[in-house]
Amino acid sequence: QVQLVESGGGLVQPGGSRRLSCAASGSDFSDYVVGWYRQAPGKQRELLAAITSGGYTNYAESVKGRFTISRDNDKNTGYLQMNSLKPEDTAVYYCNAFTPRYYSGSYYKEKDYWGQGTQVTVSS
Repeated sequence: QVQLVESGGGLVQPGGSRRLSCAASGSDFSDYVVGWYRQAPGKQRELLAAITSGGYTNYAESVKGRFTISRDNDKNTGYLQMNSLKPEDTAVYYCNAFTPRYYSGSYYKEKDYWGQGTQVTVSS
């Protein structure tokens, strides 16, 4: 129902910056929470950041202060601004859109959609 396409990956030098985009189509983008994940070879996929339609955010400690998540509901697009990049940031980055259902402090993903990922390589 929702199609997601990531873009903006590529080769970046250590200390450099990169902005990833997640273009959504097929449904009402404002109904969904947007998350960014990454997965490096031999490691589990990890949540980096999430943002609600109203702009509330949270971040993983590994990227807090360096990465910024944002969204433009009028353009049906989510973003991840990445600064001060390190070699350990090298991974495939994925966009996720979901509708949460809440129960007294806990939630589950009722609808859950993923993009195909974009490679980010940090190397000199």
